[in-house]
Order: sequence, then C-alpha cells, then structure tokens
Amino acid sequence: MYTTLIDAHTLAQHLDDPQWVILDCRHDLMDPALGRAAYAEGHLQNAQFAHLDTDLSGPKNGADGVFRGRHPLPERAALLATLRAWGIDDDSQVVAYDAQGGMYAARLWWLLRWLGHDAVAVLDGGLAAWNAAGLPLVTAPAPQRPRGNIAERPALVRTVTAAQVEENLASARLQVVDARANDRFRGENETIDPVGGHIPGARNRFFKDNLQADGRFKDAATLQQELAPIVGTPHHAVMQCGSGVTACHNLLALEVAGLPGAALYPGSWSEWCAIPTRPVATGPA
Repeated sequence: MYTTLIDAHTLAQHLDDPQWVILDCRHDLMDPALGRAAYAEGHLQNAQFAHLDTDLSGPKNGADGVFRGRHPLPERAALLATLRAWGIDDDSQVVAYDAQGGMYAARLWWLLRWLGHDAVAVLDGGLAAWNAAGLPLVTAPAPQRPRGNIAERPALVRTVTAAQVEENLASARLQVVDARANDRFRGENETIDPVGGHIPGARNRFFKDNLQADGRFKDAATLQQELAPIVGTPHHAVMQCGSGVTACHNLLALEVAGLPGAALYPGSWSEWCAIPTRPVATGPA
C-alpha cells in the first residue's frame, strides 16, 4: 500500500492492475479547460481525468449563501459518488498525478484521506518524471470501470474553520502556515489576490520549496529539517493557501517528513479576506 508518494517505474508496473485507480489531476487556475485538453493530448494508460473545479471542489457558496472560498471542500456524499463513479473500492490503490509539481494531485490525496481511505499516493515528480523515465502516454480515454464501493470511514485528517482561525488570533495556540508564493503572502500580487496579505501570525512555506530541482519531493530528512522549525508541533499547526488546494501539498510533505497531524483550513485566504472586518497583515512573516 502506497500512502504518500510513488515513483514512475513502480506505477508503470501496475497500469493494468484492476485494483489500482489512476487519476489525472492536471489543471490551470487561469484556464480551467487546459487540464482536460492536456489529458486528451496524452495521459497515462487507464488514467481517468479529475477536474479540480467540478470533481474536487464544492459550490463556492454554502446552503446559507455564505461564500466559502474559491475551492471549498465538496460535500462528502457528492465526493463519495464521484469516487465510486471512477471505480474506487475500499481496497483500491489510488494514484494521482499532475504536471504542476503535485499541487493538484495532493488535493485528491488529501480528499481521499478525509474520507478515511489511506491507500492513495501522488506520483513523485508528476508527468515530468514519467516522461523523463521514457514511459509512454496514450490518447484513448480510459475504459469505463465498474462502479466502485468505497465507503466513508473516519477521517484520517483534520480541518479547522474560519472561526477557529479567528479565535486563534488572540490565543496563538495554532501555528498557521501559508503555502502561497512569497509575493502573494506579502500582499504584493494584486493580480491573483485583489486583497493582498496574510493572516496575522502566519508563517510562509511556499509549496514548491518542498521539491527538488527535478520536481520530485525532497527526501524525508531534508523536509523534516526544513519544516519542523516552521510548523512547530504538527498537531498545533494549520496549513492554508489561496483556496485550500496547495496547502495539501504542505500536508503531504509533512507526512513524507514524518511530521503528521497538521490540519487544513479549507477556505484559506480566499474565504478569510472575503470578510472586510477580518485583520490582514502584509510584508514578511
């Protein structure tokens, strides 16, 4: 069972394994149609396409009409239905990949763990590692799989709400860690973040800092050395980003580093800054 990362050569040996489900999570925030177009041009054999907006996220506004962020968590029942439609069973080994350093594949990894499914891994290095290994792509859509039977189990991960993050401004019991790029964290990129800055007291760990130059994750010892001083006690840490997606990359890196237990703030900056009365900090941490 693979629960964090898997290398390209190992995955290549299981492309036709009926117990394995492979999902292509490629996406572009500026062009949401790009991922599906890239999938049509070439993908791993038997891989199915998972769209961040329609499959891995829920409605931006809750039933009460309140804005929940750009990529809120899907309703658990809706997510289960999607996973079953992909043919995922309770004993399936799921592998997710993308071409963006794992930022979208990690979201699927986290969502499955949110439903209690542990056998899910991210292709280390993504499509670039697959191509570098000289492994083939196909253009034919994946054949329809029998409907899966995955059931909801106790969550293997934790979340916090905006209210809990707001309460933490006074208590400082939790260490908030922001996965956005440094310029966004400092409030210097109005193109992406019209309201710039970060949650007061947050620290910055850009998700790409988890990767080596070749796009694969750094080794466990290096990640532990780099992350431990930022995160502190993992069970008292909260990972966030722009909309709860790339924060999952930091959560995956923490698992690889042997530092599990941090929570996700799903609404992240997009939900936080939607309420003008919430405090905002700018500049470095």
